[in-house]
Amino acid sequence: MTAHADPATSVSRRWSALDNAAGGLALDLGLYAAATVFAAVTAATSTLPPHRAWGTVATIGYALATLAATTQLLARRRHPGTPLAGLRARWTVAGLAWAATALLPIVTQSIERAGGRSDRAQEEVIVVEHAGARLAEHGTPYLGPDAIAALPPGEQLLGYTPYQPGMALFGLPRAAVDAWWTDSRVWFAVVTALTLVALVATLRASRGPAAPGRDAAVLRAVQAATVLPVCALTLATGGDDLPVLALCLLALALAAAGRPGRAGLAVGAAGALKLFAWPVAIVLIFWAATRRAATRTALGAIGLPVLALVPVLLVDRDALVENVLRFPLGHGLVTSPAQSPFPGHLIAETLPAGRAVAAALLVAAGLAIAVRLLRRPPRTAATTALICGYGLLAAILLMPSTRFGYLLYPAALLVLAPALALTRPDDPATFPATAPRDPAGRRTPEG
Repeated sequence: MTAHADPATSVSRRWSALDNAAGGLALDLGLYAAATVFAAVTAATSTLPPHRAWGTVATIGYALATLAATTQLLARRRHPGTPLAGLRARWTVAGLAWAATALLPIVTQSIERAGGRSDRAQEEVIVVEHAGARLAEHGTPYLGPDAIAALPPGEQLLGYTPYQPGMALFGLPRAAVDAWWTDSRVWFAVVTALTLVALVATLRASRGPAAPGRDAAVLRAVQAATVLPVCALTLATGGDDLPVLALCLLALALAAAGRPGRAGLAVGAAGALKLFAWPVAIVLIFWAATRRAATRTALGAIGLPVLALVPVLLVDRDALVENVLRFPLGHGLVTSPAQSPFPGHLIAETLPAGRAVAAALLVAAGLAIAVRLLRRPPRTAATTALICGYGLLAAILLMPSTRFGYLLYPAALLVLAPALALTRPDDPATFPATAPRDPAGRRTPEG
């Protein structure tokens, strides 16, 4: 779990060899080629109309990126020093791939939806926009249990808003103006893009090994959060997870740069949007405690979500509890349709008392991580990212009700870790070194 904190481990060596093969182009080519196949299969077989529409457009975008990566690889073999195969060219291909596989589908589906197509958005888009309208009109994005029960049975699911109050802000543009550009996905994409720009700027401006090694690792992390099919598909068809993910990644980048207060604010903003960010916030606070900065980090990490909850709690406490607690825990008026064939779901559906077994396994995994944090809190941002990534992966696999798309969280967090390991605090004089030391003062690898 902490392979990147110790470069001597076999896992780190294998990943480094794969990541650096042919100057990073080999993995680029593999990513784009596999994504092309994924998008084509989605376009041909998905039962969800927004997913099929995404696959049709994204297949072309990924195929063009695959062609570009192939051209770069051939050019490098013929002329090893050519700029066509350099890091800047790889950034260009990644940016164009994201534009073609995520941003273009968002625009086309938003325009078609504004033109009357009702099958060009997943339910979460509608839920967020309805939440924004309720927030503007009533001061809370949530319907109470009585109001949800009064809805027709087929509409009760859409009456729930299983997010934190901040998510409703993305629905405010549609509450003000009914146009394609007020589609909540457009604003998910805008916030995601701006946050990733801040992440890149933070990592590239920090101290640490010079380019190209660090910058190549940053590129790989951005690819994992953008052109990875699970991320591009999620942003184009639903989108609510991507701003949350981007803010969590930015928080870890700020931690690596030695800015615990700003890291707390970033992960706190993510926590004000969705519960998925709360485990990341907890692990970051443990990291900050090893730097005597737990209070600074916790003020933002805990304070922002609390500030977002207080107004809606005062308006309608029962509505908040019904949407944010009862429904996600399976005790709402309707059951969440989030079901993917992961171990937790299979155990819950097939074994006697399966839900209790799955819940026990989930609790056991949580306790194991808690013990790890208490006994050996993470001392580097890279280790923090690894603990968050593996912890969320375990939770996603063991939860009785979950979605395949949630895998974007552990994937991006784990791929970000190498870039964080190559970053140093901006001001080492006032912020302690990130690696622990033995009694003689020598740096020691973190386990």
